[in-house]
Amino acid sequence: MGNSTSCCVSSSPKLRRNAHSRLESYRPEPELSREDTGCNLQHISDRENIDELNMEYNPSDHPRASTIFLSKSQTDVLLPNKKIREKRKSLYVNHLTHIAESKQHPSGPMRRKYSSCSTIFLDDSTVSQPNLKYTIKCVALAIYYHIKNRNVDGRMLLDIFDEKLHPLSKLDVPSDYDKHDPEQKQIYRFVRTLFSAAQLTAECAVVTLVYLERLLTYAEIDICPANWKRIVLGAILLASKVWDDQAVWNVDYCQILKDITVEDMNELERQFLELLQFNINVPSSVYAKYYFDLRSLSEANSLSFPLEPLSRDKAQKLEAISRLCDDKYKDLRKAAKKRSVSADNLTVVRWSPAIIS
Repeated sequence: MGNSTSCCVSSSPKLRRNAHSRLESYRPEPELSREDTGCNLQHISDRENIDELNMEYNPSDHPRASTIFLSKSQTDVLLPNKKIREKRKSLYVNHLTHIAESKQHPSGPMRRKYSSCSTIFLDDSTVSQPNLKYTIKCVALAIYYHIKNRNVDGRMLLDIFDEKLHPLSKLDVPSDYDKHDPEQKQIYRFVRTLFSAAQLTAECAVVTLVYLERLLTYAEIDICPANWKRIVLGAILLASKVWDDQAVWNVDYCQILKDITVEDMNELERQFLELLQFNINVPSSVYAKYYFDLRSLSEANSLSFPLEPLSRDKAQKLEAISRLCDDKYKDLRKAAKKRSVSADNLTVVRWSPAIIS
């Protein structure tokens, strides 16, 4: 057939090889830095791991870190061994004298109660339902030790917490208002007034102490006679809004503290949140740690919770709760239980002499 022309012209292999030979060798482009790209975001590998932080300075965030108020209270509570023995001996002597007095005066109540085989004394305070009155007393005692054993190293005093600049009443603030430490009863009356008027719960008191220590840690300040009222007020205000479903409004606190304004309460709440870095989360483990540390503080300061004899109804409730937990974790115990091998299932290899004929 005849020659035909085509619109597609193909180059020869020789020309293709020459074209490839003229190409430059591949050179990888240099990596651009963050300054060249204009991105100043911190890489995730450069971020500091929270678990690697010094847990000693974060007691309100980590359950394994010791609380600040308990460590400060131990400076006054720790006694030599001799004094501890004398204290235990005095308690035993007082117990014997109370028994003698009760025999002479049967109508007089005993000061100390002891459990026996027939009667068991328990307090009505649990981690889920603390006793309101004694929890507030323990929180007030913790604040008292914070003020008494504060670090006098010239830390700054924030203006929002200064009672001289933001007074809670129209009465003139004394010139030496920052010199005298408040007593424990004064702190207790202030906290009890707020809790009673706002109808707050005992759990809110524990969360208040968590926020207070978180503020002292994050802002690197100390609670002192000049700022303790406004710091406690801000912690209670924030704890009531976070913990309670029906929170108390800021205007309601103006009804309790007659001379304070709503604008002052709003500014106190705003700066308190900023100093906390808006970290208002309280894990259950941290809450439980603060609750049991408060109980340890009360026992060390002879502030025991009220004891009541175990009634039949309460015993039945405890038994029901125990049975419920027993059924819940029964399968876990079965899986973790190590069973011994019976001797009947063991097969022993016996050797018998072989007869070769």
